[in-house]
Parts: sequence; structure tokens; C-alpha cells
Amino acid sequence: MVSNANDNPAQTQHYVLHSENDTEALAHMLADLPLSGSVWLSGDLGAGKTTLTRYWLRALGHKGAVKSPTYTLVEPYQIAHAGQYISVYHADLYRLQDPEELSFIGFDDYLDEPHALVLIEWASRAEGYLPPPMLSIKMRQQDDGSRAVTLILSDAAIEQGVCLPTA
Repeated sequence: MVSNANDNPAQTQHYVLHSENDTEALAHMLADLPLSGSVWLSGDLGAGKTTLTRYWLRALGHKGAVKSPTYTLVEPYQIAHAGQYISVYHADLYRLQDPEELSFIGFDDYLDEPHALVLIEWASRAEGYLPPPMLSIKMRQQDDGSRAVTLILSDAAIEQGVCLPTA
């Protein structure tokens, strides 16, 4: 995994993932962040959003299968992590027709739950409905098969003491 920071390393980090091992290493780094709220994962189909999320859930301590929420919209997890249970919700909004559908399934409850982590793929499909993310993860498959990943922390996350580690 190759990393390089821009002018504000606390807020933005760039990575190039050359292998599954790199993706898993990034997921472990993300799992170590004291992060709650929503995380938006963006990128084209096949960019690696679901793979990164699966490794992230496992790095947090999830032991079972990780199902894709493509058809259910949300998969909930209760994970024992760092001596406590945390709620993690993995959402995939690719098939969302109307952002109002989120209110019908009680999505606001996930976002309002204290200390919950809500990992959202294709959040752009409900951008006007969702609150701004604490962390944005932008993924792009490159010509050589590697993945370019940019992590962007929000000002709110930084105010809460979240800081991206420098490589």
C-alpha cells in the first residue's frame, strides 16, 4: 500500500492499493479510527467499495459472513470491538429509486444512533437526504488494476479528534 498526504495530512490521505493485502491493511487502519457517523464510499462498479467494507467489518471484529446489501439496502451488525459492542450498518444505495425510500425503512434511526458507524456505498443517490459524511472514501480502479483511494475527513470528524494516520 502506497500512501502520500497532501498539505493537510490530518484531513486527506491518498493511497494506491496493489493487492487484497493492501485493501485489508487499509481496512485495519480504518477500524482503528475512533469514528462514528456516516462514511460515504464512492467509485464506479468494481472499484472495491464492498471488498473494503468487508475487510473493515472483519477488522472491527465481525466473525460471520458479510452479505452485500445491494437488494436489502442495509445490513446491520453488532460487533464486539475494543471492549464494547458497536452498531455498524452497511448500506448500498445503488438500487435506490428515490431517497424518500430511506425514511420508509427507518434509515434515519441508523444515522441518529449514538456511536453507530454507517458505511454507505453509492451515497450520492441520496446526497440531498443524507447528512454530510464524517469520512469520504473515493475509490478508482486504475489501468494497471490497482485502486486509487482518497480518504477525506470532515471538519466535524477532526473536531471530534479523528485524525488520519500518516504513512
